[in-house]
Amino acid sequence: MPEPATPVTFPPAFLWGAATSAYQIEGAVREDGRTPSIWDTFSHTPGKTAGGENGDIANDHYHLYRDDVALMAELGLTAYRFSVSWSRVQPTGRGPAVQRGLDFYRRLVDELLSHDIKPALTLYHWDLPQELEDAGGWPERDTALRFAEYAQIVGEALGDRVEQWITLNEPWCSAFLGYGSGVHAPGRTDPEASLRAAHHLNLAHGLGTSALRTAMPARNSIAVSLNSSVVRPRSQDPADLVAVRRIDDLANGIFHGPMLHGAYPETLLTATSSVTDWSYVLDGDLALINQPLDALGLNYYTPTLVGAAETATDGPRADGHGASDHSPWPGVDDVMFHQTPGERTEMGWTIDPTGLHELIMRYTTEAPGLPLYVTENGAAYDDKPDPDGRVHDPERIAYLHGHLSAVRRAITDGADVRGYYLWSLMDNFEWAYGYDKRFGAVYVDYATQARTPKSSALWYGEAARTGALPSVNTTE
Repeated sequence: MPEPATPVTFPPAFLWGAATSAYQIEGAVREDGRTPSIWDTFSHTPGKTAGGENGDIANDHYHLYRDDVALMAELGLTAYRFSVSWSRVQPTGRGPAVQRGLDFYRRLVDELLSHDIKPALTLYHWDLPQELEDAGGWPERDTALRFAEYAQIVGEALGDRVEQWITLNEPWCSAFLGYGSGVHAPGRTDPEASLRAAHHLNLAHGLGTSALRTAMPARNSIAVSLNSSVVRPRSQDPADLVAVRRIDDLANGIFHGPMLHGAYPETLLTATSSVTDWSYVLDGDLALINQPLDALGLNYYTPTLVGAAETATDGPRADGHGASDHSPWPGVDDVMFHQTPGERTEMGWTIDPTGLHELIMRYTTEAPGLPLYVTENGAAYDDKPDPDGRVHDPERIAYLHGHLSAVRRAITDGADVRGYYLWSLMDNFEWAYGYDKRFGAVYVDYATQARTPKSSALWYGEAARTGALPSVNTTE
């Protein structure tokens, strides 16, 4: 894609951020009262992660957070999205908080504010306390009730200093990769449990939103981050269009339906009736879930291409969510995933900025008047230092230029997009992929914990400082 003749500029108040999550960077998994989460258990189970790697140390952000915040400030970032470790705050997932755990987040927030960086706090980024999983996990209603208590605790502790709040990150992954395909923690493979988990994650969002409203100043913004899929048909054949509807319901409608509109899509309920009777959706649940939001977070990496399965044994596969003998798509064995054409990242994901523009414009229509944030977007590449210790990643610069240009086009087209959070601030533990996939704008030498800003970090920092996208040829 040729660069535009005039610079791509953004509104003055646009937030230029980066994102991380607790288990992927903090380490210190046994310090100050923290107990295991499902990801501690999963990553210590042989065969679950690449190389048997885990987040025990990760980036040691728990001890190095001041250096990391100073690096953000040096780069020129104006916002930072992080998550709280539930088991660091509530080791059993219930009862009073461990103040030592909350104190870490108080220190982190204060450090961010001292550098004029706006904190954006995510309450749940996949690390359920193991004790709650032992009691049944997200398929059980009680987990949603426990989440509301946890939200209340964190809201009371940090609501005076943190204005941007996100209840859940990518509940689709929690439900369908955790309980359906089993490639994420807790590694269960039960199609009905995955649908039960989705509903109780929705309920947790609604109850958590209500709890935050009682615990924090009214000025604070509450959102949720959805990894809504851009689902495209292999062809315009009616069977392929039905396949799109089926996947769109399970990827998108199952969350934005109740959250934004107070109802599950009827087509979803019909398509999954052979898997579950939905009897766990109790009277009043949809009203509890359908809480007014102040913003919506969208996470985007690549589009999805589907069509009708050609034979009864084709089934869902090649969907980019890890290898498993079990599908994360309950009730849709008549849909087949196809490889999208084009250049790919190290994750095997096709690079397609038009999908981000399409996603933003969809939610501009789906949730009119609701401010939007791109809460994750980024790419993994095989980054290595050169002999001088510098890390050049021109592919990531091109990726960011293309996707940020798509965001700007959406703003021009009427979308109210108020910020962008690059995934990720730095290389980190990439879940089941271990440390093999590097998404960071900052290179991390895991042996020494040395941080080295890549060319893309310098490029993105210039964009943050000037509010305009530099040339893609900028490498210094």
